[in-house]
Amino acid sequence: MRLNNKVILMCGVGPGMGRTTAMLFAQEGAQVVINARSEENLNQTLSLINNTGGSATAASGDMSKREEAHRVIEHTINQYGRIDILYSGAGGFFEPGRVMDQIDEHFWSSAITNTLNSLYNSVHLVRPYMAENGGGSIVNISSISGLVGSTATAYSSSKGAVRLLTKSTAIQYGPENIRCNSVHPGIIDTDLIKDEIINDPVERAKRLEQTPLNMIADADDVAYGVLYLASDEARYVTGSELVIDGGIT
Repeated sequence: MRLNNKVILMCGVGPGMGRTTAMLFAQEGAQVVINARSEENLNQTLSLINNTGGSATAASGDMSKREEAHRVIEHTINQYGRIDILYSGAGGFFEPGRVMDQIDEHFWSSAITNTLNSLYNSVHLVRPYMAENGGGSIVNISSISGLVGSTATAYSSSKGAVRLLTKSTAIQYGPENIRCNSVHPGIIDTDLIKDEIINDPVERAKRLEQTPLNMIADADDVAYGVLYLASDEARYVTGSELVIDGGIT
């Protein structure tokens, strides 16, 4: 029960790492509010949590839109009275082949807006409640593509910005006892890359060769790293990057 009685708002909970992390948080005693744009996805995650004895509610909405983000956060406050931990996992658009010359303005704008506006809105709107409650922990999901260059130009750019927005948040809100850290997963067996990498023998072998641990992680490997940063065990950790990549970078 490392998160016993903590209230956690999880924004951008997908069927991979987000869902696994939400289930782990609930198992560790947290009151979890999960957010995503897809109600079908939210209902599936809720069922999994409730069926394993956890406690969770759902608040659908697009966190990149200010009004919807405000509604999701107000739902959490009305339900539980506070927010101790914020998990921000919004942002997809991972397409390894989309090099710069193949990106149009719409794709670029969508990738940047979906990731950064979601992160900005959630952090900016949650912060007053955390400060009023004496502090809290923010965990932002980036990627190893936010640390090194790649052919996924828009994705890498957005995830690199997540890293530095995390550091800026840590500096500005540290005096209010609000910690902010980023997590940078490598090759993780999720639906996001299943077709491009996991199920492609050539690509899979290539990625394994690049990984010193010679394995592809699953969502649990990331979830336990997020759990550490979210918990009070990391009370002196802020502005840092937790890289979970098997040694690739």
